[in-house]
Amino acid sequence: MSEPIELNETQRETLRAVCDTVVPRIERGDDPQGFWARTASDVGVDRALELLIGGLPEDLAVGLFFLLEVLAAQGFAAASLEERERQLEGLAELSPDAGLGVDAYRQLTLLLHYGLADAAGSNPSWTVLGYPGPLAPAPDEPKVIRPVPTTGAALELEADACVVGSGAGGGVVAATLAGAGMRVVVLEAGGYFDQADFDQLELTAMRNLFYRGGLATSVEGVALLAGSCLGGGTTVNWTNCVRPNARVRAEWAAAGLDGVDGPDFDEHLEAVLARISATDSCSDLNDPNSRLAEGCEALGWSFKRAVRNTDPATYDPTSAGYLGFGDATGSKQGTLKTYLADAFEHGSQFVVRCRADRVVSRDGRAAGVEATCADGTRVTVRCPRVVVAAGALESPALLLRSGIGGPAVGRGLRVHPVAAMYGVYEAGQRGWWGAPQTGICDEFANAEDGHGFLVECVQYAPGLIASSLPWRSGAQHKEAMTQLRHASTFIFLIRDRGDGRVTVDASGEAVHSYRVEDELDQRSFRGGLAALARLHEAAGAREIHALSRAPLAWRRGGDLDGFVRDLQALPTRPDAMPIFSAHQTGSCRMGEDPASSVAGPWGELHDCRGVWIGDGSAFPNATGINPMVTIMALARRTAFAIRAAG
Repeated sequence: MSEPIELNETQRETLRAVCDTVVPRIERGDDPQGFWARTASDVGVDRALELLIGGLPEDLAVGLFFLLEVLAAQGFAAASLEERERQLEGLAELSPDAGLGVDAYRQLTLLLHYGLADAAGSNPSWTVLGYPGPLAPAPDEPKVIRPVPTTGAALELEADACVVGSGAGGGVVAATLAGAGMRVVVLEAGGYFDQADFDQLELTAMRNLFYRGGLATSVEGVALLAGSCLGGGTTVNWTNCVRPNARVRAEWAAAGLDGVDGPDFDEHLEAVLARISATDSCSDLNDPNSRLAEGCEALGWSFKRAVRNTDPATYDPTSAGYLGFGDATGSKQGTLKTYLADAFEHGSQFVVRCRADRVVSRDGRAAGVEATCADGTRVTVRCPRVVVAAGALESPALLLRSGIGGPAVGRGLRVHPVAAMYGVYEAGQRGWWGAPQTGICDEFANAEDGHGFLVECVQYAPGLIASSLPWRSGAQHKEAMTQLRHASTFIFLIRDRGDGRVTVDASGEAVHSYRVEDELDQRSFRGGLAALARLHEAAGAREIHALSRAPLAWRRGGDLDGFVRDLQALPTRPDAMPIFSAHQTGSCRMGEDPASSVAGPWGELHDCRGVWIGDGSAFPNATGINPMVTIMALARRTAFAIRAAG
């Protein structure tokens, strides 16, 4: 927002009442830790939420402030708790936009109430949750990469190639080109954070490491989680290294990507797996992953240990439980520790907190990049080669701002839609110990025409979990939170056949649209819901809870088949249940036809020589797996093509 909106006193009072409706004071006879009596405003959520909303995109912030005006006009702050709950529900039912706005207030309040930490790195609710919070501070290791300093004055750089983005794709391309003797400049929109910066707090991680502060959504409400820092998604992901299957590779070869179904691409895969220390020797099964393994065994379904990019010498399973907030041990071998370090060693220059505004082209050829840093520095990189690797959410926006890429730019966005379900078990489930994803169930990966879903586990994050749990009243939600120490969560991710789109608004900012409306995808989604329920039951859960607006739960001895039918009757929309995405690909596709693809089979744009796509946005279609390794191998293939093109 150019000018953050400030609340007046009536709006502040209404916002405080909204927060204390979502997390209210509940009178209980036994409340030794003050959990039931503690309101959201008692821990400063209303003040934090005001600041957070003021930094959102203007149209979203204006909409949220308008809802405060509506509630203020109804005398919301002076009403009883029961009346405030009714008013919120009534407002949510007025329109889809109002519903999304009310959900945003609920989710942000819960995220902050259970995620905020005090100066000592603690939160008063964590004792009830059984969550230990951050571990001992990381050692103050010196940073390897030294970014180019910016001062607010114009900065001009000369290079053989400019790589926009430093994640799984950009990092590999930068290192490969620099290793071949090219002068490389890497522009990264996020900041540079490494071991000593990772405090193992989810809100710090969201603010520093995630795209749009971890709050990005499609216009329909699908949560879009992506890295935005040096190292990109490889700095915040859960280190699951999965090879693309033969069917996907054959489909890509049929789309014109020569050799991806044969030994040439095998060589690229093996090279990146070796460089990132991919191994299954550090894949301890924590409690949730053990429950997944037990459920699979009881049902006769496939289960295998995950391969993870981890350095065994520094691996610590206790710290691994926090690696989605940045790995303080340095064991995670993302591009920050591998390819970007290689690129820097070979003389590459890095500019961080630097957003690429447009690719400069002349006479149909790349001429450089113009960018703006957070401190106002205007950066101009003059070069004959530009590699667009800003991720599938931002790469198409850069091309659209630049007026290049052709009619397919932004089309074909795949997101691997994810839904979650938690089971409550008799024994405690320490979801914060051990790496989040150390096991995979691929029983249904090829359920129909090459499409289906994987089942995996997730990282424990108290704020995100709280914001995802169904909220029907403050008392009901607090009761659900008290069960978390006994809960394990499973997720499924589908290989989507349908797609979404990336466009830009009037100011050039990326806008994302995605719906789960393809018939095959809806069948996969509903099959995933059924699988999660049956896995929890088979693993011994005493209760199973759907993360749905409608109150759907199963208790041992109940009708599991009926529970599954109720799950599968839910609409596949975010207003019915939270839908997440951590894998965005396909919005700048490779292919042979300029009408349906942005880049040719080796990654160079059809309509602008010297501009290449170097990230997951180049995927011709969805892979249905954690995509990091495939992105890295495809980026290495593209980097070899750039070198060969001269």
